[in-house]
Amino acid sequence: MPLLTRLIPSPVVVDIRPGALDDLAGVLADERIAQSGRLAVAVSGGSGTKLRERIAPSLPGASWYEVGGGTLDDAIRLAGEMKSGHYDAVVGLGGGKIIDCAKFAAARVGLPLVAVPTNLAHDGLCSPVATLDNDAGRGSYGVPNPIAVVIDLDVIREAPARFVRAGIGDAISNINAVADWELSNRVNGEKIDGLAAAMARQAGEAVLRHPGGIGENEFLQVLAEALVLSGISMSISGDSRPSSGSCHEINHAFDLLFPKRAAAHGEQCGLGAAFAMYLRGAHEESAYMVDVLRRHGLPVLPEEIGFSVDEFVRVVEFAPETRPGRYTILEHLDLKTNQIKDTYADYVKAIGS
Repeated sequence: MPLLTRLIPSPVVVDIRPGALDDLAGVLADERIAQSGRLAVAVSGGSGTKLRERIAPSLPGASWYEVGGGTLDDAIRLAGEMKSGHYDAVVGLGGGKIIDCAKFAAARVGLPLVAVPTNLAHDGLCSPVATLDNDAGRGSYGVPNPIAVVIDLDVIREAPARFVRAGIGDAISNINAVADWELSNRVNGEKIDGLAAAMARQAGEAVLRHPGGIGENEFLQVLAEALVLSGISMSISGDSRPSSGSCHEINHAFDLLFPKRAAAHGEQCGLGAAFAMYLRGAHEESAYMVDVLRRHGLPVLPEEIGFSVDEFVRVVEFAPETRPGRYTILEHLDLKTNQIKDTYADYVKAIGS
């Protein structure tokens, strides 16, 4: 009887450990990603300068490109600058904006992308999506998965703590996203990819249940692995469903309604997940999620990121419009303004101040 399997789109290399950045050239050569050493390296003008000085001697064949921001224009400009070179691969070295620009540019010029994140703010470091600001606000663009992901935990420990904490919120929100997917399956018959759902959920649970914090390599290892697995789960399912539900709709609503005041992606997703879990009646799970988020210094109330109750009610009411066609607990309940306000008051009482 034939054994039926499927090929899973995933990086050839996932190297997560202290000191990994110093071995970048060797890893790319050994895995035949860049045997000639001809690399186009995208970096920021800030923290990227220091890292460039550190690893440039080990990458003598690299060309360095400074990326100004995280807009679609920046990514198109980067692709235009790189297309005249004869490179083996593109390296995105920096935060999420740099990596998303590098993802888009690499796809545009037909080269594989090596992701070398300098913080763990969200799961975009290994996802098949580039999120870029454009004239309409912010857009998500499909791109190939990175061919390699290299995460140096020593570098991560030097990142601003807020950015690393944000990744915790994004990882934990997977639990709510998968619950939304299962809800849509029950109500609408939407097909669930069991492998993608299991991978995303277990990634979130690993971070949720880990007793450590961002000052420990053991916890950072688990967080980095969870974010990588979240990205791969999206490649398996072919969309963002395993890691994006009502929590991300709330996040997108914050971004669109209050673009100049929005908090970090992972902060908003974690808060959104805790509230959405309460909405679906999973009160014990919501309370536990709140406890963990608080332990890591993440917000669980909109006031903690500078928004009033009325503004949060407006965010929740608007959230379904951010992802037309996606069915989550928000679409299922279809709460009106006063209902959202009353439910939020119950949520606040349930979790305590």
